[in-house]
Amino acid sequence: MYTLKVYITRRIPEPGIEMIRKEHEVEINPYDRVLTREELLQAVKGKDGILCLLTDKIDAEVFDAAGPQLKVVSNYAVGYDNIDVNEATKRGIVVTNTPGVLTETTADLAWALILATARRIVEADKFTRAGKYEGWAPMLFLGQDVYGKTLGIVGMGRIGQAVARRAKGFNMKVLYNDIRRIPEETEKELNATFVSLDELLEQSDFVSLHTYLSPETYHLINEERLRKMKKTAYLINTSRGPVVDESALVRALKEGWIAGAGLDVYEFEPKLVPGLAECENAVLLPHIASASVETRTKMATMAAENLLAVLAGKMPPNPVNPEVLKK
Repeated sequence: MYTLKVYITRRIPEPGIEMIRKEHEVEINPYDRVLTREELLQAVKGKDGILCLLTDKIDAEVFDAAGPQLKVVSNYAVGYDNIDVNEATKRGIVVTNTPGVLTETTADLAWALILATARRIVEADKFTRAGKYEGWAPMLFLGQDVYGKTLGIVGMGRIGQAVARRAKGFNMKVLYNDIRRIPEETEKELNATFVSLDELLEQSDFVSLHTYLSPETYHLINEERLRKMKKTAYLINTSRGPVVDESALVRALKEGWIAGAGLDVYEFEPKLVPGLAECENAVLLPHIASASVETRTKMATMAAENLLAVLAGKMPPNPVNPEVLKK
């Protein structure tokens, strides 16, 4: 007989769900969409654990709706800016995430966007499908080379370093900026040079964002910084949407401040700012950086392991606020 109740805010790969079902009573969002606020508040009532997504805002209102028995919020993501961690900690609720598992898959997608933007892959695909291709032409869809160019990485954490490792195969010069330098031996291994953000923007042919979202990184890439980039450069964002001032980016794309952009995340996700969808020099993806079968399944089992550990009174593998269980 099940003694604890768990709510999953959207269906995830089945292995994760089955792990929880073996031990507890599970209820899952029945819709293939994000729950409305009212639906979420109703659904979490009386639950001991919540397994949620980045698209779910988990705050004091949700904690109140769930009740004082809520023990854990397991986030199906590396980031957790959707959760009020401080409030959770005050209430003795453990918050967990799924770090590490996304690293290589997200780096792969960042590279897919680098190549797709530089070589105008999406534009060329649409052109061909529309029946407009009438034979090889010397000026047809001219793009930019990637091999031997300069890659600027903003945020040299796990994912940023994975992107840099791939750049070695393209014989690229790698510049990076972060709040702190990585160890010298890692710089040598990646052939990466630490520079100021302004230097990075001015010198890079491709600028790839891999920073977290915070008050300091909100609109980190704004009009002033977009204007510092080369007119032949491309901006790639697989981090967090609000890191980029999207309205300024639309102007940059339309007015030729930069050559193009590849985005997997958006400032007002899932909505796009007016004009972005009309920019042919932008490749726009629906937040699929971690969307491989292997990675999404591993995320599901990691989120389940975290949740089950807390419900069993144990330290989870990936706690965000471990101090809760140390009290």
